[in-house]
Amino acid sequence: MDELASLAGNWGYPTSIRFGAGRIRELPETCRELGIGRPLLVTDPGLAALPMVADAVAACEEAGLGCAVFSDVRGNPVEANVLDGVAALRAGDHDGVIAFGGGSALDAGKAVALMVGQARPMWDFEDREDWWTRVDEAGMVPVVAVPTTSGTGSETGRASAITDTRGDHVKRIIFHPAMMPGRAILDPELTVGLPAPLTAAVGMDALSHCLEAFSSPVFHPLAQGIALEGMRLVREALPDAVADGADLAARARMQVAASMGSTAFQKGLGAMHSLSHPCGSVLDTHHGLTNAVVMPYVLDFNRPAIEDRMAAVARYLDLPSPSFAAVLDWVLALRERIGIPHTLKDIGVDESDARRLAPMAAEDPSSPTNPVPLDAANLEALYLRAINGAL
Repeated sequence: MDELASLAGNWGYPTSIRFGAGRIRELPETCRELGIGRPLLVTDPGLAALPMVADAVAACEEAGLGCAVFSDVRGNPVEANVLDGVAALRAGDHDGVIAFGGGSALDAGKAVALMVGQARPMWDFEDREDWWTRVDEAGMVPVVAVPTTSGTGSETGRASAITDTRGDHVKRIIFHPAMMPGRAILDPELTVGLPAPLTAAVGMDALSHCLEAFSSPVFHPLAQGIALEGMRLVREALPDAVADGADLAARARMQVAASMGSTAFQKGLGAMHSLSHPCGSVLDTHHGLTNAVVMPYVLDFNRPAIEDRMAAVARYLDLPSPSFAAVLDWVLALRERIGIPHTLKDIGVDESDARRLAPMAAEDPSSPTNPVPLDAANLEALYLRAINGAL
């Protein structure tokens, strides 16, 4: 069997997924499965100008679906993006969302589908305690997720990361089980145009999800196994996807790895994301790239608590030795090979930022499941290590 032909399938975990090259042609049928007759396609301004979005809209219209585009979505989405999307959905009398793009578009699209049916403010649905029980599910509309990058895995997630622009610009996690897209289409052909630096950054985001989920002390064997295989796919495919953007087999494997990372982090994340979220919300750094930069520093910080687990990772990935050191060496070599900067200073984070970002990182919802307890003091020290390259 042709390798690319073998990389296809219809899966039912954790949502219904159509995976394979060319599957975007099934978008109208997928919308109909969810009862969507007038979808609002939510994307970002860059993608909105590309033929892939025009083709998706045309396919829907040819199939008799009334499709419009909303593209006012920032790289780190803010509340206004979501509320403007809700207004567009209501104005066009749309009955569903096609969330089309990278993590920002998928997160915004899912939040639009949630908020169109709510009377409460969006921040009432932040993932803390039982706030998500306040959601009026009956008012929500269904979502078809179409990722065009391979990093966040938002297509298999039940949450959206939205920046609260009040005060300190905190990135908050809006959560509800019904935010899981009803369908996802993973078509590697849609990722072919992604430049090598972005392919590298989002691919490392997928790796960070798997690594942090695997390291989390929470007991969740299902997520543990998914995280391990996700790391293997990244090891196998990410260098090839970065080196040759037209390598559809590598692109396909990275799409699956991204979905697996998001599925696995139901087990929890950790300091990589705790450090990254404030950088993104305050300094507008790229989320995946920031995770990639801080990754080795966090691994080294967590070493006393994860040494045995990293030895298991090294064995599964067939690294030179079954040890923590082998995993750290692999991460450092991978970053260098695909062009990831070594320090936060290289992406615009200075020592002066460490003190103001550390308390935000300590309050981040990713912090409680880090293997080593986190507070503002040790997070500030971690920021300084990552800023100055002290590994």
